[in-house]
Amino acid sequence: MTFWLVRHAQPLIAPGVCYGQLDVAPEPQATQDCAQALAKVLPAQTRVISSPLQRCEQLAQELIGLRPDLMLKVDQRLQEINFGEWEGCAWNEIARSELDTWTEHFADHRAGQQGESVAQFMARVASIFDELPTSGDTLWITHAGVIRAAQLLAQGVREVTRADQWPVDAPAYGQWCKLSLPQTPSSQ
Repeated sequence: MTFWLVRHAQPLIAPGVCYGQLDVAPEPQATQDCAQALAKVLPAQTRVISSPLQRCEQLAQELIGLRPDLMLKVDQRLQEINFGEWEGCAWNEIARSELDTWTEHFADHRAGQQGESVAQFMARVASIFDELPTSGDTLWITHAGVIRAAQLLAQGVREVTRADQWPVDAPAYGQWCKLSLPQTPSSQ
């Protein structure tokens, strides 16, 4: 089975703004370009699961318009991490002490006071990861944080206790990566 992880196109928001679950529209042409590129390479009957946030769902709808053989499902669990009160704020305007507390207590501290902790986020992503089928291809249209969490889960990592354990790399906007998952994720 091949597991595809696609990051939405560039969102229409100023650089440097924390936008986790903020429902920001994507750049339309970049969304179309990504959908066209994906439509050319995805195997027939690929299961497509999308975050409900419009920057992902618009890409999903463009893709399905080009490839009606693909099966689409929208799942809340593929949303980006919830950054609570930080949503919509410039990262450089968030108090350094708040960011330090978050990184010092990375697993359990809720981002932006009312957001998710990394442990909550990992558990949410793991719940859908564990439902991946053992055959055929599956594509997630999602966010950088979810892709990083999925990459950890594919390596058997279920808990992240320190900020330096969190992956740095994720596909650029409108790009994807593929993981081969030969076994059922829960049996690894």
